[in-house]
Amino acid sequence: MDRVRQSTTIKELPVDLRPRERLLNEGAGVLSEIELLAILLGSGSQKTNVLDLSAQILTRFGSLRLLVDATVEELSQITGVGPAKACKIKAALELAKRLSRYTAAEPAQIKSPGDAAQMVMESLRCLDREHFWSLLLNTKNRVITIDKVSVGTLNASNVHPRELFRTAIKKSAAAVILIHNHPSGDATPSKDDLEITRRLCDAGRIIGIEVLDHIIIGDNRFTSIKTEGLM
Repeated sequence: MDRVRQSTTIKELPVDLRPRERLLNEGAGVLSEIELLAILLGSGSQKTNVLDLSAQILTRFGSLRLLVDATVEELSQITGVGPAKACKIKAALELAKRLSRYTAAEPAQIKSPGDAAQMVMESLRCLDREHFWSLLLNTKNRVITIDKVSVGTLNASNVHPRELFRTAIKKSAAAVILIHNHPSGDATPSKDDLEITRRLCDAGRIIGIEVLDHIIIGDNRFTSIKTEGLM
């Protein structure tokens, strides 16, 4: 009797044959449909190991596509499955069906400083500390994510280029828009704001990520340093 047929649960299988370990080490994409189904089932029966049981299920219904249409009752008739495992299979297949119908909304595109300001205004305008954020953009100026870089004091937000560009590099951003709030409500850029902008623009040029603008958020108002001709 070979190593597989001596085992009924995934934990009892030799390490190199355990689907869960293979998924962790090599990724889900390398697993066969039988192995993926075996992870869902978790165990076989007293006479059938979990991989053989998975193979029996797929053989019984002909393919993964036809398995989608199987009922809980039909699955439960297979020795070693039962209602609990049948429900797991149906739930997983239903999730797959819903995912196949899902279409992600296209990310927001930033066409003007007002677009960027509007995206964060309600989140930043009433905070009692300076928060420094950045919008990470792709090559079409669509927002990849909002990176909450740092929290400063009542009237200062010191940002190091390393902190700003760490996530931008990880996300493969093509450009960034700097944003921070003034708790006073006044959106006028300070001397320090202009110095930080200059420093971050210089760093962006070195690493190849363009700083498109620096927007100061006040109380329901904003200032674009780019539009003001200050960068």
